[in-house]
Amino acid sequence: QVQLVESGGGLVQAGGSLRLSCAASGRTFSTYAMGWFRQSPGKEREFVAAQPPVTYADSVKGRFTISRDNAKNTVYLQMNNLKPEDTAVYYCAVKESMIGSFDYWGQGIQVTVSS
Repeated sequence: QVQLVESGGGLVQAGGSLRLSCAASGRTFSTYAMGWFRQSPGKEREFVAAQPPVTYADSVKGRFTISRDNAKNTVYLQMNNLKPEDTAVYYCAVKESMIGSFDYWGQGIQVTVSS
């Protein structure tokens, strides 16, 4: 079975930075794209970033950077200038092909940004 292991979350003050990591392991599968979503309490899950192609939600553009280590099937999300509204559970996701939806999801990792 495919496992997506997320790390790097936690509590940070506004203006600070965090780097999330997500490593895919387990059953062999095709990895076309990897990305990040987030969900705040009482809100719907929203797209944050993914690649390829490199794409960002408007709310994080200029502050967040997504990158990949393809040899390790790992995706990173560098989050700079964090704001309280970035507080959410962040989910790693993998897409196996260009078409269709994201196929596999991590368990989620908490990011809390205090004022």
